[in-house]
Amino acid sequence: MWIDRIVTHEPGERLVALKTVSLSEDHLHDHLPASGDQPAVPLMPASLIIEGMAQTAGILVGAVNDFREKVILAKIAKATLEGDLLPGMTLRYTATIDRIDTGGAVTRGTVEARTNDPSAEGDVWCTLGHINLMFSHIDQNMAGMEFPEENFVFGDNFKAVWGASGLVC
Repeated sequence: MWIDRIVTHEPGERLVALKTVSLSEDHLHDHLPASGDQPAVPLMPASLIIEGMAQTAGILVGAVNDFREKVILAKIAKATLEGDLLPGMTLRYTATIDRIDTGGAVTRGTVEARTNDPSAEGDVWCTLGHINLMFSHIDQNMAGMEFPEENFVFGDNFKAVWGASGLVC
């Protein structure tokens, strides 16, 4: 999971999730390792930031039908990220639904970053980027193909995040 918790859910409209980036995450150490006389610069890769938005938006889309549909990412329609995400920073993913039907959904997302700087006054969030995604309901779009009965997209890890947020699935 590339989100830690869900903080806002407006069914069928908007979902907001948070991810705090920790230096203990293995992927940070390999992203920009030390080279020659240059020290390592642990950054969260853009692909994982996009994946966090895909999970956030995918949960929003899946919740519309109470997670009965298997929702998969079909297309990254747009992804712009400006700036780096360092350990100690928190990401806020805000996903909204533009369109949803039996075949799938189109979502828009905003990614914001907050530093954990104790000298900053209040909660200061800066826009890091925008990510627009398209999802497919594979049960509808791939009829005739065999899939497991259980919803493999919304598995145990997802259920733990959803439940910890006080939401029922």
